[in-house]
Amino acid sequence: MQFFIKNKFLLAVLSLFILISGCNSLPKIPKPDWSKKPIEPNARKRAQQNVIDGKGINFGGKKSQANTNFSFASSNPMWRATLDTLNFLSIANSDYSGGIIITDWYSEGNPDEAIKINIRFLSNEVRADGIIINLYKRNCKNNVCSTKEIDDKLILEIKDKILKTAAVYEKQDEIEYKKNRPEKRYKD
Repeated sequence: MQFFIKNKFLLAVLSLFILISGCNSLPKIPKPDWSKKPIEPNARKRAQQNVIDGKGINFGGKKSQANTNFSFASSNPMWRATLDTLNFLSIANSDYSGGIIITDWYSEGNPDEAIKINIRFLSNEVRADGIIINLYKRNCKNNVCSTKEIDDKLILEIKDKILKTAAVYEKQDEIEYKKNRPEKRYKD
């Protein structure tokens, strides 16, 4: 113990040496390119020049070359179509970023039988393989309930309606985007 107390400086230098030796390849920081024209310091003038040049941000509508992920559900036609298709059901849980919608138990007149629908989104694109629908049926007799997953034609009907509605929404979004996009101006 006294060895460590007497040699604090030696231990600090040894620790520093071990840390530095572990950093054998640090990333190279690129040098700035000063040959480009200087950036306008006034933000309003830069924004006006970007509008004139046709630069900007695309928040939906026609897809750009890059794959964009939206963090708000109003831009996703599959999400909107699903909510519109299931509007007669109450939603127990939904998470747009996780891509899941879970309905509450639904029953028409018979309290001993109810269904629940779980929908998972695998893609933001309008595709048949971009959505998975699970249907669960609950049967109750004498306050003893059993739940099982069923494979019914109702799943195909719900999926078909969602995909058709999403295709309509996607077409409407594209038309709206083309109508409202700014006109590109090119310098002469």
